[in-house]
Amino acid sequence: MIRRAFDVTVAAAALALSAPLLAAAVIAIRLESPGPAIYRQRRVGRHGVEFEVRKLRTMVAGAERMGAGIVVDVGDARITRVGALLRRTSLDELPNLINVLRGEMSIIGPRPTVAEQVVHYTERQRRRLEVKPGITGWAQVNGRTSLPWSERIELDIYYIEHRSLALDARILARTVRVLMHGGGLYGGDTGGWDGPAM
Repeated sequence: MIRRAFDVTVAAAALALSAPLLAAAVIAIRLESPGPAIYRQRRVGRHGVEFEVRKLRTMVAGAERMGAGIVVDVGDARITRVGALLRRTSLDELPNLINVLRGEMSIIGPRPTVAEQVVHYTERQRRRLEVKPGITGWAQVNGRTSLPWSERIELDIYYIEHRSLALDARILARTVRVLMHGGGLYGGDTGGWDGPAM
């Protein structure tokens, strides 16, 4: 109940404060490229229940059916100029707050992933689905996408096994530093997900 109250309070306040910024981002996205400003994608949440995550669109419409599909790396031609800025500042994640208010996500937890990845989880890795996915998490503040996929999952499992208000506070503090630095956005040579082999 405490976590849910925290999630709702923070999400509602953040949405209210960022409303002008969100409106400006929506206009910029629509002006630069055709297609909806809000990108929706099916993700897997707690206990394997799927939901529709919301983000600001940072790539050309239909990008998941082009090129490398769901894999995105630095210099990807599908990323728009506005999208590159949104990704660098993580502002593209702001609509995730709607998912938090709907009870599908939490402020802190493992990032929600797609079913294509979940079907390859081992029994241990499925522990990642024991809690609601989050906007930020232990893996996000310890390397983010630059980490190998299996290592990111282990960090998420560590969070689940040691979850506490104190750890949540550490994650929030580190999240501020990560946002200021802007690192770990892309997989590069060592990070990301490249298929079933994890």
